[in-house]
Amino acid sequence: MLRGLANEECTIGELAAPFRMTLAGASKHVKVLERAGLVRRTVEGRTHRCRLDPAPLAEGDEWLAFYRRFWAERLDDLERALAHPKPAKAKGRKR
Repeated sequence: MLRGLANEECTIGELAAPFRMTLAGASKHVKVLERAGLVRRTVEGRTHRCRLDPAPLAEGDEWLAFYRRFWAERLDDLERALAHPKPAKAKGRKR
């Protein structure tokens, strides 16, 4: 649904069309997206038009970007460690 709204404003029926769901089911999904702040709905008579509010998605992307960098650095460290293993220390008694 969010992908459909990325290009243009849509009615609930237009949002439901690509999925096997009723208008009531689609409306419930839109309500969840509204509560998350991702969708804004306007009512024109009996027609409910929805549009995407991308601000929360940008915040989520910023949060994910931190962890993408974090894990990329850790995986680079692991790759270097595996490429150049340190020799194992010999176990034994000192004389």
